[in-house]
Amino acid sequence: MSIMQEDFGTLFNGTKITKYILTNGNGVSASFINFGAIWVNMNVPDRNGNIDDVVLGYDTLDGYLKNPVHFGAPIGRNSNRMGGAKFTLNGLEYKMEANNNNIHNLHSGPDYYRLRVWNAEIETTDLGDSVIFSLESPNMDQGYPGNLVITVRYTLTEDNSIIIEYTGISDEDTIFNMTNHSYFNLAGHNNSSILDQYLKVNADSFTATDEDLIVTGEIISVANTPMDFRKYKKIGTDIKADYIPLILANGYDHNYLINTIENEPLVAAELYDEKSGRLMKVHTDLPGVHIYSGNSLTGQEAGKEGTVYSKNSAICFETQFVPNAMNLLKVKKPILKAGEEFSTTTIYEFTTK
Repeated sequence: MSIMQEDFGTLFNGTKITKYILTNGNGVSASFINFGAIWVNMNVPDRNGNIDDVVLGYDTLDGYLKNPVHFGAPIGRNSNRMGGAKFTLNGLEYKMEANNNNIHNLHSGPDYYRLRVWNAEIETTDLGDSVIFSLESPNMDQGYPGNLVITVRYTLTEDNSIIIEYTGISDEDTIFNMTNHSYFNLAGHNNSSILDQYLKVNADSFTATDEDLIVTGEIISVANTPMDFRKYKKIGTDIKADYIPLILANGYDHNYLINTIENEPLVAAELYDEKSGRLMKVHTDLPGVHIYSGNSLTGQEAGKEGTVYSKNSAICFETQFVPNAMNLLKVKKPILKAGEEFSTTTIYEFTTK
């Protein structure tokens, strides 16, 4: 195992940004930057030992200064959409900026955590090498109460997994619903599509949304619908089906309710690329995984190696609490109580078959 550091550019105020490169004994490597605590590269072998980078992103800091689709970014305090850009906590209503259709809030923006410089430390553990990013989010930051201290730890293991541990502690009751917005293409970041890759989701149901993609609280069975991925199925098989949830979202952009045991990291989803043999398993202890098939990738902006990322050229697995949970009645809410520490773990495991 090894940890290397290299310069990754300089911000307008003179702050230098560092890339942290973790490499295990198999030659698998992952890199992260302290700007936004962003996951930049994931270099893994195919069944023949050929290594490719399987996450979308940028080669330079300039790309991440814009990054409108949140490549590789941890999202918080609350990921996904908040209906009406408001919520009630302890009898008080809190408002956020309406950065989604001028009505709702998306990913706690526009003052995103991905646009901030995080503190960084490195550590070698029994599991592997880690880079630990931390950030202090002050009271009423993004509209949320409480001074919140956040830690995001990335660990590369010898079995070619990335373990992401999110930890939060606040001096007031607040919301803590972090996720990671990496975009994966197991054929390589520069492959044009994920529609021929196979997806499996450990979920019997998903949460319905309205026309603005705000979760309504209705739970829909995946049985006999294009949303059913309980067995391996190509992502493109039903993505254009005449099915209202798919039409509204222009593809898959839905929260699946994982068949899980609470607080036990289980396999929530799997992605398999038949041509390369790469397989990725997503483990989490959270109740949901939001599957997003890259519907808004425009093909207008060049990423790594000048690659133009177009619609459906990657897929996201955003593990989280049910979106819009604070405005729903019968779901677990991502409330972090004052003085209590909360941690959650998501694992992206890379193998071949």
